[in-house]
Amino acid sequence: MPTPTPSMEDYIEQIYNLINTKGYARVTDIAEALEVHPSSVTKMVQKLDKDDYVNYEKYRGFILTDKGNKVGKRLVFRHDLLEEFLEIIGVDEDKIYDDVEGIEHHLSWNAIDRISDLVDYFTADEQRVVNLTEIQLKKEAAEE
Repeated sequence: MPTPTPSMEDYIEQIYNLINTKGYARVTDIAEALEVHPSSVTKMVQKLDKDDYVNYEKYRGFILTDKGNKVGKRLVFRHDLLEEFLEIIGVDEDKIYDDVEGIEHHLSWNAIDRISDLVDYFTADEQRVVNLTEIQLKKEAAEE
């Protein structure tokens, strides 16, 4: 079975988040969240159904399959991990979400696993984050 495209990943991640927060995912909610037309959502949901990520019944809605749920969980983990990583390394808070959206589809799962190791390293000892911040502040002061 082929891996989902970046576009498919965005939909799966959004469906997963909606189901976990609201208990369901509607076409209109997905369209609003992803800033696309409802007709685009319907087409993608049909494709996701064909590829066994969702079970879709016309006019009745859809749910994630076990496969879709597993992929959705991993995509949300990746997104949250990258947000945490960028926060740890000192990326401005107002830039984090857009940066994650820009990079999450371009990293291999091996890179994600290594970033996870790095996040674990930094969160295991708060002093490590403090030390990193001190290095960044010294660098910024030297550049002024």
